[in-house]
Amino acid sequence: MSHARASKQELKRQRDALGRFERYLPTLQLKKRQLQMEVRRVEAQEREALAGLEAATAGLDPWIALFSDDLHVEAHVRLSALDLGEANIAGINVPVLRGVAFARAAPDLHATPPFLDEAVAAVEELLRLRLQVRTLARQRELLERELRITSQRVNLFEKVKIPEAERTIRTIRIALGDQQAAEVVRAKIAKGKASEQELAA
Repeated sequence: MSHARASKQELKRQRDALGRFERYLPTLQLKKRQLQMEVRRVEAQEREALAGLEAATAGLDPWIALFSDDLHVEAHVRLSALDLGEANIAGINVPVLRGVAFARAAPDLHATPPFLDEAVAAVEELLRLRLQVRTLARQRELLERELRITSQRVNLFEKVKIPEAERTIRTIRIALGDQQAAEVVRAKIAKGKASEQELAA
């Protein structure tokens, strides 16, 4: 009898667990879909930023011939502010490049060529795009990692936890059915023996 009670308790425990798994799975599946969409969106932004970076790099080619060893353009480019923030995408905190500011020292008009301002602006744009690409790559890495973890959880629930709970519930039900049938048989035998004793008396 105590074994039957224990099995009934286990049946309830397994049913409760199955209910939790089935309630939680749709939330995980939704998160997985959101993350997949966000990864694709960030990948598209990253490709766009990389294309811009390639174009900006190619745009520097005309200046390269004009740059002499004496003219160090990078000396005229100084990053003064980097505004890096954070955004929550599908429940994940990722870095966001809000803005980049450069400080420019007034060049010596007699000692520097007239094209310096345009060359500095081109290098600044190149640096801004590099920072953008780096930030987007980090966003993608974080989202892809979370997508892997979420996909593993979805698979765990779909392929392991839910089927396991369903199998256990079926096994317990069969065992309880067998126990019930055995109790009915024992009761009939006991009743039969009692009737025999009454007749004998």
